[in-house]
Amino acid sequence: MKSPTIHESKITGGFWAEKIVLNSSKAIFYQWDQLEKTDCINNFRICAGISDSFREGLFFSDSDAYKWLDAASRILATTDDLNLLKIVDAFIQLIDKAMDEDGYIFTYNQIHFPGTRWKNLQIEHELYCMGHLIEAGVSHHQATGKETLINLVIKAADLILEDLWEADPRQVDGHEEIEIALLKLAHETGNNQYREMAKRFLDRRKGGKGYWWEFLREAVSSVNRLKKVSIDKKTYRETHPDRDKNILPPRNLHKTPITIWPRLVQSLLSGKFSQRNVALNDQVEPIGHAVRFTYLETAATMLASQTQDLSLIPTLENLWKRMVTSSMYVTGGIGSLPHIEGFGRDYELDPEIAYTETCAALGCLFWNREMSLLTGNSRYDDLFEWQLYNAAAVGLGVDGCSYFYNNPLINHGQLQRAGWYDVPCCPSNISRTWGALGTYLFSYDKKKIVIHQYITSEADLKTDPLVKLHMESGFPWMGDVRIILEMESSANLDLDLRVPSWAGVYEIRINEIPVPPEIIKDDQGDLQTASGVDLTSGGYHHISRIFKDGDEIQLKFQMPIKILKQDSRIRTCRGMAAISRGPVVYCMESIDNPDVDLTPGIDVLSLRNSTGSGFFENIPLIEGNAINDYLVKFIPYMMWGNRGKSAMSVFFYPQKMK
Repeated sequence: MKSPTIHESKITGGFWAEKIVLNSSKAIFYQWDQLEKTDCINNFRICAGISDSFREGLFFSDSDAYKWLDAASRILATTDDLNLLKIVDAFIQLIDKAMDEDGYIFTYNQIHFPGTRWKNLQIEHELYCMGHLIEAGVSHHQATGKETLINLVIKAADLILEDLWEADPRQVDGHEEIEIALLKLAHETGNNQYREMAKRFLDRRKGGKGYWWEFLREAVSSVNRLKKVSIDKKTYRETHPDRDKNILPPRNLHKTPITIWPRLVQSLLSGKFSQRNVALNDQVEPIGHAVRFTYLETAATMLASQTQDLSLIPTLENLWKRMVTSSMYVTGGIGSLPHIEGFGRDYELDPEIAYTETCAALGCLFWNREMSLLTGNSRYDDLFEWQLYNAAAVGLGVDGCSYFYNNPLINHGQLQRAGWYDVPCCPSNISRTWGALGTYLFSYDKKKIVIHQYITSEADLKTDPLVKLHMESGFPWMGDVRIILEMESSANLDLDLRVPSWAGVYEIRINEIPVPPEIIKDDQGDLQTASGVDLTSGGYHHISRIFKDGDEIQLKFQMPIKILKQDSRIRTCRGMAAISRGPVVYCMESIDNPDVDLTPGIDVLSLRNSTGSGFFENIPLIEGNAINDYLVKFIPYMMWGNRGKSAMSVFFYPQKMK
């Protein structure tokens, strides 16, 4: 099954159209201003010989600029904003000037350590940065048809082939990403060497008794290099007293358990942190840094799809099952530990400590999409939807200019949205995901169409005959969906419509004629998640018939309020529950519930739909009665933190009152 291109499938209305407009008209320009303000873009000017300033940001800050370029390129596929086009073209020219003649570009080395390459890959992330540049090049080519950027990234990728094709097995990046980029470039250019290089990087991610020494040696080298940079920076400041001294904003705030430091050291030295402890085929549990883990599994799934080597599917399926059953929060967020920014032990899902980085949710979206295309199973689409509306959407504020990096499920008022971070990886990652969201909605081949996500959109699908599909959806607030097929001629086609696991009863009509509901479930069996999220009750409603021009399919999904009880093995949530409505998890904010405990006892029989107003106009809310007779109001978790400082909780103690 193929995905539509960024030009073939476009979001045209509803909930997501508003977010995409916010993304393209405000967020993308705000992010560029922040990248300029923090000198991330100026680092490239220094490399190009245009600026004599001092380099700012961490060694991997180039990636933030490249992700912005990736996002902006995707946005240009659906808008004709001349201002954005001007910025993009100018930045591409700057990258060209900053890049070495043979394709090498990594401003940290080029500025501070000229002539040094592929140094401390486990820590300093040259390949991670170049991977994001390559992805931006592919997106720019797909969106605009221009070859200015893809020619540059091909030169960079060819350098990687030349230098690292037969390299030492240790020459693999600590932060997975280059593998995804090379696989995308192989698909875009038809050059299978890029695919083979991605496979070699994946195969090199093996464990070994000597890894701890390898990492320690790189760590010492990296610290010494940082000391040199610090001394050089101090000298520069002394000779340039007029320059800003605190150009970077503070790091994101998070609650930290006292045991985290020895656990972080153990994770780093064992290789678990960067998934280097065992070979990919031998993985049995999600481990280490959550973003890195999801990028690794995404690349492995992409490779299996492109090569049709299905031997890795059992490993991928079992890793996914282990993740959702014992390492995933009720919002779909993953990564329970700060500093490690990743997985803890099974059922170690403390709602206050929860790191659940926005980028980890986005990485899971990428993996779920690839698993859906590879296996055809609906559970991956269900989790994609759940994480999209909860673990991912919460990362961007309604103003388009404020963000959450980490996303706890209980907060006592310390955490607030921030305009930027010293590690601003999440903002542009959100924007590039929103920019390409239309490509995740459908898949097809000559005689089959699959509807994976219900979002108001239209798609030109290269079936036989060609089909232009129009979809109107009330998701995530209402369960009504209307699909119209525009066809040049009648034809026998298969149409698979996903039935979400949260929906339960649904109705379907074709040209106003009722059709008996019939779910074809996936072939992996049921599973019980620790968070109470149902991912396996749904499936696909399969229709095989002769479709004709103007045929209309109507779906109506119920959106019941559900109580999501937490597994008793989650020690910090024992006896607690959360609530959802449709695909949306809800929470309590103190601004709406000033007299209610953060985790109150609530009569679950009293929970009911409520009509939102003001800030929540046209958004369904949920109300209920606390055992102390106070009225409790629940809002969508994705929208918390948008009205100033406030405490928040997803969880409560369920009670049944007579």
